[in-house]
Amino acid sequence: MSPPQPLPSRHRPASGEAEPRPRSKAHAVIRQLRRRLGGGSGKRISKRKAALALSAGVMGLGTAAMPMSQPQAPQLPSSSPVEKRKRAPFLKASPAMLEAMIEEEGARQTVYRDVAGYPTVGVGHLVKPEDGLRVGDRISKDRVLDFLEQDIAIAERAVARLVGDLPLFQNEFDALVDLVFNVGEGNVSAERSPRLNEAIAAADYDAIAEELGYHHAGGSIAKGLIHRSERRANIFMDASYEDPREAAGGSSVA
Repeated sequence: MSPPQPLPSRHRPASGEAEPRPRSKAHAVIRQLRRRLGGGSGKRISKRKAALALSAGVMGLGTAAMPMSQPQAPQLPSSSPVEKRKRAPFLKASPAMLEAMIEEEGARQTVYRDVAGYPTVGVGHLVKPEDGLRVGDRISKDRVLDFLEQDIAIAERAVARLVGDLPLFQNEFDALVDLVFNVGEGNVSAERSPRLNEAIAAADYDAIAEELGYHHAGGSIAKGLIHRSERRANIFMDASYEDPREAAGGSSVA
């Protein structure tokens, strides 16, 4: 598979596509986060946004990448394969996957340039013209969550388009969501990733797992992407969400 090039549209939905606000079960978290993020103003946040805030340890967000261990966020239940594969439109990224994505991306409130040179903020959100942001601008914690919620929903819908009728276990869906979130829908197209698409068409799950490695950013190999690709393959094949760098005694953010 030839090295893909990052696309500046990695979190952009298809033309004219609405961005629904998917939900998750986080009733107890909502009450807490509504008070902490809404400041008693009565501002409401969605159930999934509350879950994202819990995963991100949002009250500790800073201007630098934030490993999940600093500060320690409450543990969410690990995801495990469901008993029966389901079609992608009936699946959402699991809490365990959200934690892993936040560990990999970090969380920043100040707009910076990523390894490929693109303005980025929050949890790997690629800044778009309509965001009205420039490098050095600072955003609120609440906006970090807005971007993250939108970007995950976009990635979930992109996975549904990518796999079509191919049924997936939860962990397989999670790994593909991470892939699309990381490299963009354009880089998993039939033109740019023909072997991945051929494996999907053949319902060859082992072959799909072999095509989840994307190691290049800005034309160069990025060590962090190598580790992330290994983690993604472990999620897809074994429902193992742990950071492989921790087993090797390394940092969770490279």
